[in-house]
Amino acid sequence: MDLQLHNKTIIITGGAKGIGAAAVRAFAAEGARVAIAGRSPTEGEALAREVDGIFIEAELSETSACERVVQETLKAFGRIDVLVNNAGVNDGKDLSTSPEEFMASVHLNLSHVYALAHLCREELAKHAGAIVNVSSKVAVTGQGSTSGYAAAKGAMNALTREWAAALAPDNVRVNCVIPAECMTPQYQRWFDSLKDPAATRAAVQRLVPLGNRMTTPDELAAMIVFLASPRSSHTTGQIVFVDGGYSHLDRAVSSDHSKWE
Repeated sequence: MDLQLHNKTIIITGGAKGIGAAAVRAFAAEGARVAIAGRSPTEGEALAREVDGIFIEAELSETSACERVVQETLKAFGRIDVLVNNAGVNDGKDLSTSPEEFMASVHLNLSHVYALAHLCREELAKHAGAIVNVSSKVAVTGQGSTSGYAAAKGAMNALTREWAAALAPDNVRVNCVIPAECMTPQYQRWFDSLKDPAATRAAVQRLVPLGNRMTTPDELAAMIVFLASPRSSHTTGQIVFVDGGYSHLDRAVSSDHSKWE
């Protein structure tokens, strides 16, 4: 299927690794021009060369850096059609942290989402473009150990609906993709920090109803690219879970029922 993204310009935050990098490659495969924004120059520059895009090193929690991302994208490509807000980090700021640390965590994970949408809105309106937010299952399931991240991702879900309403008159669509247990470098680092990474990974995979496996970055990327494309031209304000049923299906679905017989 032609997703009609040829020569469209895409900004992807946090696009150097994991889900973001998979999305960069998926957009490039459709003929789109990609601007990768984030804090990983080694990986980002290599990926930009691979897909004939650009990498913009930026500390996105600073508004001036977000402004530079937009300016450099326009300088390179002359337009912006899609914004993918993917950057974020589960920093584990729980209820034991100070209010100041909590707000710093929210700022780290949320400020750039608003800043870039604000800065891109006129370009997106010119081209009947799209915003795709990448949230987290933590915003709907809770995790118990990450108040700042959960608050930021919950706000991202709310802003998806708010911006879909605000930008509908400009024919700009806004949707959100939610991963749950997705095998990213960040997740692998967590596994590697544990006593028995293989056993922990197996336990996590057993909780995923569909296939008892973790979601791949490519599976998330496929949904991101589809929602960004004109092929989903009448879809807006949606929060789409790409998680193998993890967030909403009964955990008993993935249990071994034979032990109960």
